[in-house]
Amino acid sequence: MSMTDLDLAITLANEAGEILLEKWADRGRLSITRKRAGDFASEADFEAERHLKTRLSRLRPEDGWLGEETGAGPVSARRWIVDPLDGTTNFLRGIPHWAVSIALETEAGLSVGVVHDPVKQETFAAGPGPSATLNDATLVLPEPTSLEAALFGTGIPFGGMPHIDEHASDIARLMPLCAGVRRMGAAALDLAYVAAGRLDGFWERRLQPWDIAAGLVLLRQAGARVEGWKPGETPEEYGNVIAAPGAIFGSFADVLRRTDHDVSA
Repeated sequence: MSMTDLDLAITLANEAGEILLEKWADRGRLSITRKRAGDFASEADFEAERHLKTRLSRLRPEDGWLGEETGAGPVSARRWIVDPLDGTTNFLRGIPHWAVSIALETEAGLSVGVVHDPVKQETFAAGPGPSATLNDATLVLPEPTSLEAALFGTGIPFGGMPHIDEHASDIARLMPLCAGVRRMGAAALDLAYVAAGRLDGFWERRLQPWDIAAGLVLLRQAGARVEGWKPGETPEEYGNVIAAPGAIFGSFADVLRRTDHDVSA
């Protein structure tokens, strides 16, 4: 009997993780490509993505593909969305916070999400069922009692990104009202950490599908509330994400949305 899509994603994420761990051990010798200021791809990214794409083309030949390094394949009713190494800068700098992210999108929307952290041997996973898991244990989303006690995650734009000032304004508005903000450098893991209750919320603008697809499945199956920048907007539309447990989502989102900047494109 063939594997379920979720089991397949978990298996492939672990395989890619083994490739990356080998590269991690000898990362000083990797060839590196600079995409733009502060944004890199390495030999490790490309090798892990090649492995995932090859395996999926054999095991799910009718499915489509979208990978960070190789782009989109032919249109299909089902599409795998893959970031082979989320947190490349951390990886190259020897910071042990990076992951493999694999999601499946069908005509009904995102249905499978796996974020695998090879260094910590943690696999966050969610499928069509009613829950998300960490190493097969069901995640229970805590409900923070107040914004003041909440710890949030985000990504801070860099280089020539056009929305640095907007994000600085977000932080200036939020910091006096919460317990802190963390910028850890891997959006897929940030979203998984919200699903696991390690962070109480996350926001970021203009992310790519491979940055967020798997994490969105985890968040929704764990019971978090997830929207785009405008009420009723989804992160899939423009890559803008606001996520938190329902108890504090409203107050969290209100602080972030208190801006004159248009982030809907």
